[in-house]
Amino acid sequence: EQVRRAMDFVGARSAVLAVLRGARAGDRTRLLHWMRTTNDFDEFILSNNDVVLRSIAEDLRNCLPIEAMLNSENLAIQKILEQPKPTVHVDAFLYEDDIIDSLCEKGKMSRNYCVVCGSHKIAPLEFISHSFSLMELKFLYQYALPDLTGKILVDVGSRLGAVLFGGYLYSSASQLYGVEMSADFCQLQEMIITKYQFTDRVKVLHSDICTQASLLQNADVVVMNNVFEYFLDRLEQARAWEFISHNMRKKGSLLVTVPSLEESISNLKTDILLSQWVEEMKLDYDVYMEKDIDREALEQIHLYKIL
Repeated sequence: EQVRRAMDFVGARSAVLAVLRGARAGDRTRLLHWMRTTNDFDEFILSNNDVVLRSIAEDLRNCLPIEAMLNSENLAIQKILEQPKPTVHVDAFLYEDDIIDSLCEKGKMSRNYCVVCGSHKIAPLEFISHSFSLMELKFLYQYALPDLTGKILVDVGSRLGAVLFGGYLYSSASQLYGVEMSADFCQLQEMIITKYQFTDRVKVLHSDICTQASLLQNADVVVMNNVFEYFLDRLEQARAWEFISHNMRKKGSLLVTVPSLEESISNLKTDILLSQWVEEMKLDYDVYMEKDIDREALEQIHLYKIL
C-alpha cells in the first residue's frame, strides 16, 4: 500500500492550482472569492499559543456573566454608568469581535443603544475593557517589549490573568506575578494556572499593590491596564501612584500603561514628576501586520523606561 507523503511547497502549490484549473468555469470565481474571504484557513495560520489563549478565554467565559464584572465592583460599575456616553464593560480578552457579533445576533449583547426610546434612531455604545485583547497581548510581547528571558514581570490588577497567560505563552519571562485585590478573580486565575500547568512561572498574589514594595523594586516590567481609575477613589489613586513611583526605581526597568501616565495622574494631587521618573519609549504600531489590528486600541498602550 502506497503511503501518502506530505507535499513540499512546490508540490502543494501545484496541487492547489490544479484544483482551481479543474473547477468549472462558473464555480472558479466563487472558489477564488471563498479562498480570499474564508476563515477556514485560520487553523493553519494561528499559532498553538493563540489556540491556548482562546481556550482559556472560553473557560473563563463559562465562569462569568457576560459583562465579566463582579457584584463587589460597585465603584467600577458606578463609574461606567457615569460615563458621558452610554458605556458597557466588554472584556476584550474574553470577547473577540466574532464572539461579540455572534452574541449580538442571538440578542445577548448589543453594540448600539436607542437614542429615543421606541424609535429606530440608534447610536453605537462605548465599550470599555479592563483586560488586553489577544491582539494587544501579542503586540505587547512580540513587538513592544524586548526579550524578557530571565526577567520578572508584574501585572498590577491582574484580574482574569490575560497578561500573565499571554506572558507565559508569548515571552520567556522567568516569573510573571499578578497582584489582584479580588479573591474571586484570584480564584479564577488559579484555576487556569493549574489547568494549563503554568505554575512554574506564574504566581498570583491576593493583595493590594501598596503592600508589595519589594515586588515592585525587583520587577523588570510592570504592566498597568486601566488599573486604578475605575476601582479607587481619587485619594486612593493618588496614594497608589505615589507608592508605585517611590518603589519602581530600578534603572532601565519598563512600565506599560493604559492609558498614558499623563492621563492617569493629571487629575490627581501627587508629587510625581514624570520627567524625573520615566522616559516614554516610542512604539511603532505599524510593525503589527496581522489582519485583526485595532490601531486605536494599540495606540492606548504606552511604554516607559525608568530613569
